[in-house]
Amino acid sequence: MPPSTSLQGRLRLGQHDAEALAERFGTPLYVYDRALIESRYRSLDAAFSGLRHRICYAVKANSNLAVLQLLAHLGAGFDIVSGGELARVVAAGGDPGKVVFSGVGKSPAEIEEALRLGIHCFNVESAAELDLIASIAAARGVLAPVSLRVNPDVDAGTHPYISTGLRDNKFGVPIEEALALYRHAAAQPYLRVTGIDCHIGSQLVSVQPFVDALQRVMHLVDQLAEHDIHLGHVDIGGGLGVSYRGEQPPSAQDYVEALRPQFHGRQLQIICEPGRWLVADAGTLLTRVLCLKDNGDRHFAVVDAAMNDLLRPALYGAWMQIRETGDVAAEERLYDVVGPVCESADHLGKDRLLRLRAGSLLAVMQAGAYGFSMSSNYNTRPRPAEVMVDADQVYLVRRRETLADLMHGETLLPLTAAKE
Repeated sequence: MPPSTSLQGRLRLGQHDAEALAERFGTPLYVYDRALIESRYRSLDAAFSGLRHRICYAVKANSNLAVLQLLAHLGAGFDIVSGGELARVVAAGGDPGKVVFSGVGKSPAEIEEALRLGIHCFNVESAAELDLIASIAAARGVLAPVSLRVNPDVDAGTHPYISTGLRDNKFGVPIEEALALYRHAAAQPYLRVTGIDCHIGSQLVSVQPFVDALQRVMHLVDQLAEHDIHLGHVDIGGGLGVSYRGEQPPSAQDYVEALRPQFHGRQLQIICEPGRWLVADAGTLLTRVLCLKDNGDRHFAVVDAAMNDLLRPALYGAWMQIRETGDVAAEERLYDVVGPVCESADHLGKDRLLRLRAGSLLAVMQAGAYGFSMSSNYNTRPRPAEVMVDADQVYLVRRRETLADLMHGETLLPLTAAKE
């Protein structure tokens, strides 16, 4: 069930009163709803019915171990972009054999570890990376499974910071150069060509860019077959959007049905890499109003969450719904909801019509994706706690950081006394 309001006008997250959660665990606080994550995964899995498929969750969206554990339990694979994310998947009980390793800058140590654990494949993003993987595999005497990430030069119609499929983006191999690189890969004795990968961006609200990109990819698949390079899977990436501000993204069923004709009569496995779509709606950031401040015509609600806790609004102007959770003040005003960090960009939302007083609790909705995973300790601010609500139970899945945590690993210099 999505967040709801009780008869008393108080926000409930799952079966739990938001104010009670804030009182128990403090603020800022990330709250995730297990039931929402499960229902999203099952609906996408059902949409792919009749097609060989694997859902590889994009770990970058939300890498909390409990979230990864839940998805592994449901049968998910994982899309990773670092050795750290691979370690998280393993720690959460994920199967390395269901992992695809993306990213433009894999280090030799990360490649070594991925080979040792036996991941499903590397999504290779350049000729240089392909040769690096081949050399490491040769040194180990093992076959490295590889898939080329091709850049189809398709405009996803999304924010430039989260567009990844255009010619001027850093990701992937230009599709017109891919055939030559596949032939080079197929000739390497320690590489095993397994598939092809394409990811054109994030927060897409139309199926047409997906269809356009897949058509170009399938044309390349047929070209490869003519050169006796036969693939086992097509990775269609992720990027399916959610409705932050009234957008109308396709349903899981509409998304899959738009792509299904491209797989008719083929024996290819489909891999998809949803991240935001699986977890965004399941997460809420609770934050307390510290004070209200007027600067002439502008009214500010200064809250205890900041851009270090939720970067999306400051980073690329993302709009996120902010709502009161219960008892409200009598007067309604337009507020800029801002944090304590010393940057003018530090805001969670601007021009929001709210009824607030000092101490009011606010909820930033749909914060389950790219919330905590993009957080930092800027201004020496401990990161929030994270909890998972599960029916009538609540689990602390990450404790709040302490100042001691932030300084752990640092050392002072052995300075001598200053000379007079």
